[in-house]
Amino acid sequence: MNLKAIFFDMGGTIETFRYTREFRIERVTVIRECLLGAGIVLPMTDAALADAITEGAAAYNRWNMQTNIELPAAQIWAHYYLKELSLDPQQLEAVSEELSFLYETQLFIREMRPEIPAVLSRIKALGLKIGCISNTQSTTQVPHTLANYGIEEYFEPVVLSSAYGRRKPDPSIFFYAARLANLPTRACIYIGDKINRDVLGSKRAGYRLSVKIVHAYDNGELDEGAVPDAVIHDMTELLPIIEKELEKDKLFSTDHKTAAIKALFFDAGDILYYRPRKNEHLNQFLSTKKLCPAANLEEEKARLKNLAFMGQIKRHDYYAQIIHLYGIEDPAEIEEGILAISEDDECVEIYENVPETMQELKQRGFLLGIITDTAMPFSKKLKWFDEHGFGNVWDVMISSREIGMRKPEPTMYELALQQTGLNPCEAVFIGHKTSELEGAKRVGMKTIAFNYDADAPADYYIDHFKDLLTLSCLQDR
Repeated sequence: MNLKAIFFDMGGTIETFRYTREFRIERVTVIRECLLGAGIVLPMTDAALADAITEGAAAYNRWNMQTNIELPAAQIWAHYYLKELSLDPQQLEAVSEELSFLYETQLFIREMRPEIPAVLSRIKALGLKIGCISNTQSTTQVPHTLANYGIEEYFEPVVLSSAYGRRKPDPSIFFYAARLANLPTRACIYIGDKINRDVLGSKRAGYRLSVKIVHAYDNGELDEGAVPDAVIHDMTELLPIIEKELEKDKLFSTDHKTAAIKALFFDAGDILYYRPRKNEHLNQFLSTKKLCPAANLEEEKARLKNLAFMGQIKRHDYYAQIIHLYGIEDPAEIEEGILAISEDDECVEIYENVPETMQELKQRGFLLGIITDTAMPFSKKLKWFDEHGFGNVWDVMISSREIGMRKPEPTMYELALQQTGLNPCEAVFIGHKTSELEGAKRVGMKTIAFNYDADAPADYYIDHFKDLLTLSCLQDR
């Protein structure tokens, strides 16, 4: 797949940033005034407020480096930055975005790297897309800053953790950005200043190159976890790297595989992995409780599953409502039940020969993707795959939770095709459910059935995952 796009981090990459304690004490009155607008009077000095925000930011940073979750701004301010005041997030809701915007724009000294406009102009002249993926608590700061620097016209898409809900290094935000650009991750380069966020996340998402730019700011984190493909000190050093990759594309014609099929899209559950002890923890939990199940239990479970898989209810709420269907009302017992379902969902085994088969398919040059119905962030699935050595082979991730619909809806398959730029006849879907295989056939894909329903319609059937490697449709002509 030829190089098509360059994605940039924002803070530390497009711009440098820094602060001192004295600077924050001087500027923190903007936070005090914003809070007054919500009727909140702070019983602390400017120095104490500046220190509380700095300490709260460090604590929040530590937490979201563990979880990769970006909380809503009101929760960040209530539970971290101003936690000593024991505020309810609802008290801050009306001013939370403004608070985060002021924190990011007024409590840091930000300066665009001077070479950025010329570099962006050159990248655009090379015919490449340009995007931005930024960890930010504000939904307005990055667009405002790009506009203030006079470079907003170059960036499409701009992906913010505050809007997406997940933070780098979670690979899902990198897959999401590539999908918005309508490109497989293999067609993208990412550049950022942090190894533990930018390089690690983009590598896990299968970006073609992950480049680190040196930034002097040090927040005390251990910055490791991956090896960048290049380290630069000035953004102009990025241009020869890009030009070298474009020359490689001309020499090796990487977009012209000779096999009839150029991309393989996989269902995830019961294709790449399975749950050997399905419902074990839930059944153990239920066996210890006095139950009064709903009369329409199975029907309601299916309805809730559908809502969760389409992202219409959160996974935690989905599990809670499942437990409630059994007549369990006690909040502590509901939490116990939620934990039981979570343990069942996250207890998986990878099918035999999947890791080596996926690596071989990657080596052969196939584009590889997942089209999954799921209630969980697919970063969890990628973590399982990482642990077995095939987490970074993927070019495309289509998740029902993000798209808001489930297979066999045609859009689920069509989005994967659009992202790879392929015709349906150039792609194959590997699945097990009759309905999902039929859905792929309806959009014109070839189909391969594995671990399949008795009446599953497919062009090819395999009994062992490694049999994929010998199918005639996947051989070079």
